[in-house]
Amino acid sequence: MGESTITPLEGKAFGAAVTGVELRTLSTEQFERIRAAFLKYGLLVFPGQNLNEQESADFGRRWGELEFGGQALANQRKHKDGTFSDVFDIESQLMRTNVGNEIWHTDSTYKPLSSKCAMLSAVIVTEEGGQTEFADQRLAYAALDEATKERIATLAAYHSTNYSQANDIGDFPQSNGEGIYGSVYHGEAYLRPLVKVHSETGIPNLFVGRHAFSIPGLERAESRALLASLIDFVVSDERRVYTHEWTPGDTVFWDNRFVLHRARPYDYSKPRYMIGTRVAGDQATELAYYPEDPRAEAGRQALAAELEILRTEATDRRYGATTAAR
Repeated sequence: MGESTITPLEGKAFGAAVTGVELRTLSTEQFERIRAAFLKYGLLVFPGQNLNEQESADFGRRWGELEFGGQALANQRKHKDGTFSDVFDIESQLMRTNVGNEIWHTDSTYKPLSSKCAMLSAVIVTEEGGQTEFADQRLAYAALDEATKERIATLAAYHSTNYSQANDIGDFPQSNGEGIYGSVYHGEAYLRPLVKVHSETGIPNLFVGRHAFSIPGLERAESRALLASLIDFVVSDERRVYTHEWTPGDTVFWDNRFVLHRARPYDYSKPRYMIGTRVAGDQATELAYYPEDPRAEAGRQALAAELEILRTEATDRRYGATTAAR
């Protein structure tokens, strides 16, 4: 292909579209140009790549060790022969997890090592809905008033998917279950600062999202109000929010260290198939602590206390404070 073109997204203060490249065959020079654009823009859109699962994983490995690579993110189970099962029921844990992802979040903050970056590639999309939205927490932090910056400078919050599922949609997954859900709903909560300094650019940004709860030192109501207000502020300026309308073949790549994202609803009875790859964060900068660390006990206690309250508060949410049968 010819020379690549990097074009800032129209009307947005972050993000760029990249054309004139094939991600599966990038030269070292092309990759370094994309890497520089990634650090500048935080979100890169690559139309017409048509990556398969192996190619998605291979591109992810150029950025670091994978958390997972080339994973089929579908509302059906993919068989070894490439065929798919029927669409999952909306009450299943898989679909409950997908619905939860419709709330603003950053990947893997609920794990000891939060994610560095991630990508999605579209294979099958629905005619309506199913967009993915992104929001820039770096620009949001820069726009905060000085009083708020001073207030949050030393604050941190625990992060847990057990919390976010319960709080947002009234889903109470089993902790330490089998398969992928055991690594997602594990009953741990990891403390992370509200203000994060990017490890490669040195630029500060907010670091909030649906998994964050229970700021130590604040009463529950104050903590919840502050976290909600910060997310609302991030997405309050349309220049900081980008909505991607998927076309089969698209790949979108983003920096999990400062970009929030969320899925948008669609007709859940229709097939939808994306390929996901997630790059693990660097140990030196993205590690909170491991479960065996003494600091982990405070997170477990904070999560247990919060879930006990949500058992009664979340009965009016989508899944009525229930646990999926499968």
